[in-house]
Amino acid sequence: MIRPSHSGTWFAASVVSLVLGMLLGTAQAALDVVDDTGRTVRLEAPARRVIPLYGAFAEMLYAIGAGSAVAGRTQADTYPPEITRLPSVGTHMRPNVEMILGLKPDLVVQSASRRSADPETARLAEAGIPVVVFAPRDFDGVFSAMERLGILTGTAENARRVVEDLRRRLDAVRSRCAGVSERPRLVFEIRADPLAVAGRGGMPQAVMEAVGAVNAVALPDPIVQTSVENILALDPDGYIVQKGPMNPSPGLPQQRPHFDRLRAVRSGRVFMVDEALYSRPGPRAIEAAEDLARRLYPSVFPSSEPNPNAPPR
Repeated sequence: MIRPSHSGTWFAASVVSLVLGMLLGTAQAALDVVDDTGRTVRLEAPARRVIPLYGAFAEMLYAIGAGSAVAGRTQADTYPPEITRLPSVGTHMRPNVEMILGLKPDLVVQSASRRSADPETARLAEAGIPVVVFAPRDFDGVFSAMERLGILTGTAENARRVVEDLRRRLDAVRSRCAGVSERPRLVFEIRADPLAVAGRGGMPQAVMEAVGAVNAVALPDPIVQTSVENILALDPDGYIVQKGPMNPSPGLPQQRPHFDRLRAVRSGRVFMVDEALYSRPGPRAIEAAEDLARRLYPSVFPSSEPNPNAPPR
């Protein structure tokens, strides 16, 4: 009787293990997400060269630990500071397709709100570059985009932990604000000239909701063109002015004609805020909610109270 050798048994088992490993590895390598246009985006391996065409997505990638994969940026992107060392691929409205292709990305991240850039996005897809499109307009949208970026960049577990921490901070703000009886009516100024304010379809609305405030502008659009007369008719309890690329030199409402008639001006509840925190649907929007809560309810959120969770700016 011929007995099988131990070496032959070991060799056969090794072959089986190798084949199974290869099959499992192939199955695990394919990474699928459904983006906010309803398309399934599939990568055969985690993205290692990503170009976000909106600063919010760049912030998400760095926040979930995928910053080393960011290969380019748009001209306006300055946060986190290290992103300024990367090559620019044009503006978020007019990305330069040739420059993007030259950087050889394996993933491009675009915003659904950048409709003017649709032709460039289509050219990238035609060139075989995977393009994932997100449309975050509230905190859940931000968290979902971060988790899906985690899948596509192989940082899913870290993205989950980061999102859990952000949710915890947001829940803490909501919980403390729930005990405040006041529900101030606010107007959020997007742009001073021509005058435009936030409707109920974007991140300023989400930030106001998180602290229990009411947006005095009831229209569903993210940006609403308006007039001084309309603002006077609304007469909000608080007036928020963002400063940033969309509103670079807003000036103080207290110094504008007729604004002295506003309840918000008379009571000293005019707040100048950072556009990048309040209007950008990124991870730092949590800071905006924490900041607005402290401004509106100083007795509940003392300004001297440390915030150990806020990342350095």
